[in-house]
Amino acid sequence: MSLTSLLLTPFVGALLVLLVPGNYRVIIRLIALLTTAVIAIGSICLFTAFHPGVADFQFEQHTAWIPAAGLSYHVGLDGLNVGLVLMASLVAFAATCVSWDIERQPKLFYILLLLMTGGAIGAFVSLDLFFLYFFNELALVPTFLMMGLWGRGEQKNYATFQITLYLTLGALVALTGLIALYGLSGANTLDIVVLKAWLAQKPMSHQVQALIFPLLLFGFGTLVGLWPFHSWAAPGYAAAPTATAMMHSGVLKKVGLYALIRVALPLLPDGLAQWAPVIAWLCLGNIIYCGWVAMRQRDLALLLGNSSLAHMGFCFLGLASVSVIGVTGVVLIMVAHGLLAALSFGLLGHLVKVTGTSDMDRLGGLLRPLPFIGAALVAALMAGCGLPGFANFPGEITVMFGVWKTLPGFVVVAAWGGLLIGGVYMLRAIRTVLHGPVKAEFTRVEDAGCWRKLPFLVLLGALIYFGVNPGSLVERIKPAVAEVVKAAAAKSPATEAAHTPTATAMNTAH
Repeated sequence: MSLTSLLLTPFVGALLVLLVPGNYRVIIRLIALLTTAVIAIGSICLFTAFHPGVADFQFEQHTAWIPAAGLSYHVGLDGLNVGLVLMASLVAFAATCVSWDIERQPKLFYILLLLMTGGAIGAFVSLDLFFLYFFNELALVPTFLMMGLWGRGEQKNYATFQITLYLTLGALVALTGLIALYGLSGANTLDIVVLKAWLAQKPMSHQVQALIFPLLLFGFGTLVGLWPFHSWAAPGYAAAPTATAMMHSGVLKKVGLYALIRVALPLLPDGLAQWAPVIAWLCLGNIIYCGWVAMRQRDLALLLGNSSLAHMGFCFLGLASVSVIGVTGVVLIMVAHGLLAALSFGLLGHLVKVTGTSDMDRLGGLLRPLPFIGAALVAALMAGCGLPGFANFPGEITVMFGVWKTLPGFVVVAAWGGLLIGGVYMLRAIRTVLHGPVKAEFTRVEDAGCWRKLPFLVLLGALIYFGVNPGSLVERIKPAVAEVVKAAAAKSPATEAAHTPTATAMNTAH
């Protein structure tokens, strides 16, 4: 399967669903399920066919679209996105599986879900800034609609308004940065590969980079949930329908990080050098503050939402290291957290369905009536603690190794926040929700049947596979990351001149 075929598959599926009458619910669901299954199988085939140890793009396709404006259809896979495409495809399949119980307007729901899937995959494989941004927005719009139409809880309308406001403003700030990059680079192109080669020969001045980089950082950072622009995430996921929470927390949140690694780091090295210390300090807000907030939660949905934000702190910490091992760890975490977040919110959706609540004080002893769901939830929460054997562990430990050389104090704080604080709220959730006496009203709740176990087994299996065999990801990721870090370590001629011994001596004399 080519990348273009993979990218078009969800849109073809959405078109087929559109053509089916709304009262043919089983056919609509089967089309959506088969579509995401084809996408998942295709992504697995591309991942296994990908040649590790190679930094160049593979499965590349390039067609000029509007040459005068520098716009082109350009897609390809390298170490930065091959794992993310696989993760997005598996999460999309799992999200479709758990949506089988959607009764109200299922046709519209599955169309939006497939559009979200296509947008996410398109954003990851696009090597043109226009299409990267376009596909990201195409995936975000269904998020807002699905929350408003199928969301749950008393705060649904507020959460929908908040997430729409935050993510729209973040996207506009990022768009401003991308337009500035296009206009001030002088390359007259939005092709990332051409733009990188152009700026390697004719880098922008330090002042221009210092202006553009924060626009991309805080624009895309808001889409990820960078502290202090994070308050939309936890209530948004708590109010979102299960499939939407799985897709956004697991997949769409990674597009912002991917854009920073693909665009901001290699193209704006001077801006990165100036803002890296700021990133390092802000990420502690995610790791420590969001961890403390998670400790205070009595609602499992809000706990998982804040835990997700804490994990994003490790990603930003790895970016601040500007090292091969640190940024490799970031990509590992992005893949691992996508699987973990989708698994966690999928299990939460099942609990809410059978119990009617996510209030931990009303739950208890559910491991007895729900042995499979309970065991899977224990595995997910332990993976969230960074337990070895799950994919999160190699990612987080790799980030800490990468940061230790330049920011050892931040490693200590991050380890304390990630291991101690994270362990406290995760283990407490396990004790409160799954252990103790069974509440009388929950003695007859039904565990997942064979079919309903499938999405959780897929996600849990992938978490364990990459946890015990992280080399299958690392050997693909590392060459591409090395190129990014090499470009990020370069400096403009003016910056290098300012740091030469002669310039330093002159500054000292003055």
